[in-house]
Amino acid sequence: MTAPEPPPGGAADNPWTGRLARLVMTHVVGTVSIVSVLTMAPAITRDLGLGAAEFGFFLTAYYAAQAICSLPAGGLVDRLGVGWALVVCHALMLLGPLLLSQANDLPTALAALALTGVGYSISNPATARGVFEWFPPARRATAMGIKQVGVPLGGILAAGNGALSAFYSWKLLLLGVVALIVVSGLMCLSLVRLPGVSARGRGNPLANIGDVVKDWNHNRFVVVNGLYNFGQINFYTFLVLFLREAAAASQPLASLAVGIAQAASAVARIGWGVVSDKLFGGRRKALVVAMNGVAAAAFAAMIVVAPGPGAWLGLALALLLGVTVASAAPLLQTLSVEATEARLAGSAVGVNMLGTHIGGMIGPPMFGLAVDQLGGYGAGWGLSAAAMVLGTLILALWFKERTKA
Repeated sequence: MTAPEPPPGGAADNPWTGRLARLVMTHVVGTVSIVSVLTMAPAITRDLGLGAAEFGFFLTAYYAAQAICSLPAGGLVDRLGVGWALVVCHALMLLGPLLLSQANDLPTALAALALTGVGYSISNPATARGVFEWFPPARRATAMGIKQVGVPLGGILAAGNGALSAFYSWKLLLLGVVALIVVSGLMCLSLVRLPGVSARGRGNPLANIGDVVKDWNHNRFVVVNGLYNFGQINFYTFLVLFLREAAAASQPLASLAVGIAQAASAVARIGWGVVSDKLFGGRRKALVVAMNGVAAAAFAAMIVVAPGPGAWLGLALALLLGVTVASAAPLLQTLSVEATEARLAGSAVGVNMLGTHIGGMIGPPMFGLAVDQLGGYGAGWGLSAAAMVLGTLILALWFKERTKA
């Protein structure tokens, strides 16, 4: 892996300002699309007449599309380079919220969530490869953490949409999301002219994917990511509904909990990257094990949240989960790109995201079915805690962190 090339000049060419800002914005608009759906869940489920299990299939459609597209998305990034991949990503991402804003039934809504997932499936391989190409190993987790701060920033904007949905049409708010995606896509056009993938990386993208899936150490890591996302997406999918129904919180207070979790994650994602680079000497694994062990305990504690003072316990646990399971993605993506050859960075993240998306695909309906069939949220939170424990054990005992390149 060669050192990042010096910026040819201009803000968009500086990896720490122009380029990184565009990566951040990509995650902002990708996240605000899906999290707005979660924070506006009471309004959407009421208008479309949906139950908890049916709403859980929103996330199944979203993550199923990402699971299907994650492998070709990683190969696409290795083939086209970061700039063109991000332009394609934005062009596809805007279709989902646009269609959902016109939906009046469950099938149309599920199709819209699937389109949203197709577009966002390109974002993680593209932005992770951008960090891998533009930043040296000693600063890589820090850059990855800054890049990933776009996710909680998008969540904060989405929390605002959740609060506004008590006063304005959720369909109108989604059109605002579409406009934001268009602006971000136009910003990414400047990245197209940057140097692309090396000649070694321009081979058959399917061959790159094949090289990655032969690595069983990385395959174990893919399973870990699926289990972690099982817990994380359940947290974000059902937090508002849980606080409204189990803790009798108001819609603004429930949306505030999402905002608290996302704001905490925005700070923690950068902070954990700096800690990994500076205090852990570039080691990521032990830090992730500790973070998600704490997250498992927080999920278990959600079982005791109840109306009255219990609502404030829910806010505190949302904060704790925001700085743990919701903030591990930058370290996980850094581990992924560092676990394979440099030429396979995009494909490695694509394969890794396959596990992530499968976890997100099966988590919400399993959680929703537990709520509907067992009469409460406790079973759902217990199931999420168990997934976190299993993922942490696999990471700690069977995944080998490799030397940085």
